[in-house]
Amino acid sequence: MYQREMVLYTRNRSLRCWRAKRLLGRAGYRFEIVDATADPGVLDELSEAAHREVAPPYVFVDRRPVGGLGTVRELVGSGRFEHLLRDNL
Repeated sequence: MYQREMVLYTRNRSLRCWRAKRLLGRAGYRFEIVDATADPGVLDELSEAAHREVAPPYVFVDRRPVGGLGTVRELVGSGRFEHLLRDNL
């Protein structure tokens, strides 16, 4: 089954980022990790793409903003994240 492209933006030494990686990994999703620790400009680009200020961890699916740890946790728990990745955005 097809899974859309997922990117998780993280920072080193962040418990929330570690939890996001663990949540997505345990759920069996494939995702790319982009470490925004060394390049603060990445966060500006993320905020512009999301049309709001964002902080890692933050998930994009097919280059569209999904949300941070709380949003992703809620979507995974409800089963809506699976629908988002497999069917429609």
